[in-house]
Amino acid sequence: MPDTEKITINMSAVDLGKVDLLVQEGMYSNRTDFIRTAIRNLLDKHTLEIQQTVTRHSYGIGLFEYSRKDLEKIKAKGDKIKFTVVGVLEIAPDVPAELAAEVVEAVQIRGMFIASDEVKTALADRMK
Repeated sequence: MPDTEKITINMSAVDLGKVDLLVQEGMYSNRTDFIRTAIRNLLDKHTLEIQQTVTRHSYGIGLFEYSRKDLEKIKAKGDKIKFTVVGVLEIAPDVPAELAAEVVEAVQIRGMFIASDEVKTALADRMK
């Protein structure tokens, strides 16, 4: 499972040129290093706001993996589950879409959702 996700950004030519100058001067190894550092610095700057939001919305932070066995246990109890995750939610590839549809009540992911296309389709109407 990848621990990063590729994104694409658009920058003005002037801003990109400034980044390239900093890379040329050896302050960063490449454009990606600059962008990752800038993002981390801004996330660090907003730590309090992030923590308050996580607390207010009861998010789980990190990597959450659910197997077929996990979801079958939830079903056997007659329960449902709501996923509110900052990070990664992975539903194992062997989980049938029907099982996921029976036990998953809601999905709110701020990060990556890894599951089969069938499971993602079955839960599409529960995604926020």
